Amino acid sequence: MFPGATDGREESDTRGRTADRGGANFVVVGAPLDVSTTFQPGTRFGPRRIRTFAEPFDDYDHRTDQHFSDLGVEDRGDVRAWDDAEAYLDYLTGTLRDVVWDDAVPLTLGGEHTVSLAGARAVEPETVVCLDAHLDLYEAYDGNELSHAAVMRRLLEVESVEEVVLLGVRTGSEAEWRRAAADDVTVVPPEAAADWSVGDRLENRDVYLSVDIDAADPAYAPGTGTTEPFGLESREMRDIVREVAPHASGFDVVEVNDRDDGQAASLAGKLVREFVFSHADDR
Repeated sequence: MFPGATDGREESDTRGRTADRGGANFVVVGAPLDVSTTFQPGTRFGPRRIRTFAEPFDDYDHRTDQHFSDLGVEDRGDVRAWDDAEAYLDYLTGTLRDVVWDDAVPLTLGGEHTVSLAGARAVEPETVVCLDAHLDLYEAYDGNELSHAAVMRRLLEVESVEEVVLLGVRTGSEAEWRRAAADDVTVVPPEAAADWSVGDRLENRDVYLSVDIDAADPAYAPGTGTTEPFGLESREMRDIVREVAPHASGFDVVEVNDRDDGQAASLAGKLVREFVFSHADDR
């Protein structure tokens, strides 16, 4: 379980009745999909590592004067992944949609970035804000339209989505940069991310926030599939998450793998907590 969250995994009492799963404000769902990673695999271990490396964090947050364990966070465990990405995303969408219908905010732990498509389908946002090193705007990568390298292209095809804002991007193919020049994509490079502000652009809009851990410079988060130097500092990522969280109806952190000593997972777990504290504090 994510530290400070209650156990929301489906259980039955001795008479076979399913336990009540209502009443949560935030619901953690692990999505260990790992089928299209293009360099270093291992995102299947991401949810477990994020939970593990979040264990040392104090329950109390001095900035917002809140205890994480008081904020109604429930962990429903992992949605076991299999190798049919399309079928898995459909199932995961249903799981996350149930969270939304229960008036809770889904917090998805990846898994490869493809799982963000399920999160957006469930939340149905108008704007997707994403921290990422890569544009992820391929029409298809190696012929795979559901590759993690094509997830932003698929998100732009979600009926509700009108705009994608990409923060920290520093690489992409020539074709991706051409697609990024369209009016429905905004790219903020790493050197400008610290000065980026929500302003009034997200007011009265449904927002989904996604954090690909490779947005961070590899010095901060080497445990990810496709590292890209010259990235964001962890404090810059924290500040963006804090600012966007009050506007967001869904959140994910993705692309954490098992190829470091816990730096990426620790950062991911801390960003989950920053999202919850900031979202709850705004309410």
